[in-house]
Amino acid sequence: MKEISCKLLVIGAGPGGYICAIRAGQLGVDTVIVEAGKPGGTCLNVGCIPSKALIHAAEEFEKVSHMAGGKSPLGIVVSAPVLDLSKTVAWKDGIVSRLNSGVAGLLKKAGVKTVHGWATFRDGKTVEVETETGSQVIRAEAIVIATGSAPVELPFLPFGGPVISSTDALALSEVPKRLAVVGGGYIGLELGMAFARMGARVTVVEALPRVLAQYDAELTRPVGKRLAALGVEVMLGAKAKGLSKKGDALLIESSDGKAGDGKSVEVAADKVLVTVGRKPVTEGWGLEQIDLDMSGKFIRIDDQCRTSMRGVFAIGDVTGEPMLAHRAMAQGEMVAEIVAGHKRSWDKRSIPAVCFTDPELVTSGLSPEEAKAQGEVKIGLFPFAANGRAMTKQGEDGFVRVVARADNHLVLGIQAVGQGVSELSAAFGLALEMGARLEDIAGTIHAHPTQGEGFQESALKALGHALHI
Repeated sequence: MKEISCKLLVIGAGPGGYICAIRAGQLGVDTVIVEAGKPGGTCLNVGCIPSKALIHAAEEFEKVSHMAGGKSPLGIVVSAPVLDLSKTVAWKDGIVSRLNSGVAGLLKKAGVKTVHGWATFRDGKTVEVETETGSQVIRAEAIVIATGSAPVELPFLPFGGPVISSTDALALSEVPKRLAVVGGGYIGLELGMAFARMGARVTVVEALPRVLAQYDAELTRPVGKRLAALGVEVMLGAKAKGLSKKGDALLIESSDGKAGDGKSVEVAADKVLVTVGRKPVTEGWGLEQIDLDMSGKFIRIDDQCRTSMRGVFAIGDVTGEPMLAHRAMAQGEMVAEIVAGHKRSWDKRSIPAVCFTDPELVTSGLSPEEAKAQGEVKIGLFPFAANGRAMTKQGEDGFVRVVARADNHLVLGIQAVGQGVSELSAAFGLALEMGARLEDIAGTIHAHPTQGEGFQESALKALGHALHI
């Protein structure tokens, strides 16, 4: 059995793990990273990147479809398009492969040793890795747990056959004629809307009173409008119960969108996409051998991502919400610098969250309700219906909203819904991290014509003197 020693061992090469390893390597830390699959983790291989590729393909297909038969107001006329989803998936796989190679190259460039296999803890300083060529023991001064998360599987709707996970949905060879989506959160709606744009008849089944419940109702209203325009049926207060005997329909406990009526109805479906959340991967790698303190189902950490065991850190989805790749990356970079002897802590003031529905949603900082709980606030909202660039892109639905303290105008939160607003997330995050006041945003010259002008206008609106509404 081979044995190697290092200063830092990273378990998991997802966004948090590989960033941690790369940064540690850059700082001269002797680093080893262990990964059982391909580098990049869920985000790169079966999550963020491939889903956005599929969403883009759906958007392009819908655009061309609307141009068929002279329906486009742009004056563009084309023949009715045909989508070959197998080619779309092959294109998506090509992007993933390039990024896989890129991550592997960056790790090598930073001097990080990569071990392919499954790591299991022996104790707080030692792991055993099962590789294709046998077992390898790795001893390290510090260990980072970056094992990520996995889709939640419902016991009455196990994955297999017509029941698919988000991972399976990204590898379909053809668009299902009828798709039932269990769960109206961001993953379900992102993929559900994409398939609807590609021609599937989509039904969303959500147990709560509304979809995208983690966002406020005002922000999600344009998404609801778009769901209706796409012909997506949304069943609220509806609970999935399982498949029909023939396996061609989803059984739900609701008939009119109201829960608790006791009736069981069928929703015809060729595929049932289950997106009811994700769970941390805390089993199979020897957690019981090191007995870390837990916070519910997640590993408990402090503001430097230290666990209850000296020399053991944890980052990313395994440590709790929000389960976002960029949160894991920020944690990984910080931990690498701590291991290298730098003084670092992590300011969680702004972790932008983006929902790639149609239209897109962005939130950064506090919501209006969260901010009101802390005291009196000023809120400025600017609609894209008054934005020239949004008009020229046929994306007038939505708005930018700024929430600030009433006394000193310190910006506490920024939200937006609209076409392409994901690209505004950097400006939102920067404003919060820099401690911007409403006057700072209002006094910053924004390029015209851009959707970003809506950010400036929302600050002006909060100050009481918007210029374009």
